[in-house]
Amino acid sequence: MIRAALLMVAVALPAAAQDRAATLADIRQQITVLEVELQSLRRELSTTGTAMGDTAPEDSGPITRLDSVEGALRELTARIEELEFRIGRVVEDGTNRIDDLKFRLTELEGGDIGQIPPTPPLGGGALPEPVTPIPPPAAPELAVGEQADFDAAVTLAEEGTPADALTAFDRFVESYPRSPLSAEAHLFRGDMLVDLGNPTQAGRAYLESYTLAELDNPGLAAEALLKLGQTLADLGQTPEACVTLGQVPARFAGTAAAEQAETALSGLACS
Repeated sequence: MIRAALLMVAVALPAAAQDRAATLADIRQQITVLEVELQSLRRELSTTGTAMGDTAPEDSGPITRLDSVEGALRELTARIEELEFRIGRVVEDGTNRIDDLKFRLTELEGGDIGQIPPTPPLGGGALPEPVTPIPPPAAPELAVGEQADFDAAVTLAEEGTPADALTAFDRFVESYPRSPLSAEAHLFRGDMLVDLGNPTQAGRAYLESYTLAELDNPGLAAEALLKLGQTLADLGQTPEACVTLGQVPARFAGTAAAEQAETALSGLACS
């Protein structure tokens, strides 16, 4: 009996040693995978600097090139923020997992668990701080006389004749083509053209207003799109009017223009 028991112990010991060796190998393999994943992310982050190359043709104007550079810079910043976030998650998760792996290794090797030193963040150093986002550009300053010219044109629209007001707004958009007031000026131009019985040109003015206001002034963009749809309906272009008016509540839900667009749609034979 004793000899049989000893034989069983002799057989079991190599098996236990093999299991322990396999476990240690698995744990070390997990650590290696974590380190490779981190290095891969670091290499990906280091290559983002190439995103700034050739942002605009050399023969483009300085303003166009500046806009292109600003757009590329915003895209690059967003990419860096995404990569920093991913690295931060890998570092935090990897550090926690290595803490657990060290505990398991120490326990398997019969060491003192209480003497396990704290694990520094994976990759060394502190956890990466999030990239400070670039603040949005300040509102452009108006040129000398720009606000006064716009206000004078608005006064003509409210108190003068549509023809005089249209002339004033035409002069304004020609004098200040990049003005932050251009979208509103084109909206007024459309209104004056409607009053003067020129709905085709009015539709073009409303479209220009919508294009300029779409990203920066949703309220004005919704109003311009509504008036464009109404103008198309007045011109008898019902299918186009239905599509345009339908975009107002779809893009600018909850606005007064969206409610007016839905009312206008109810009066059209939209398929």
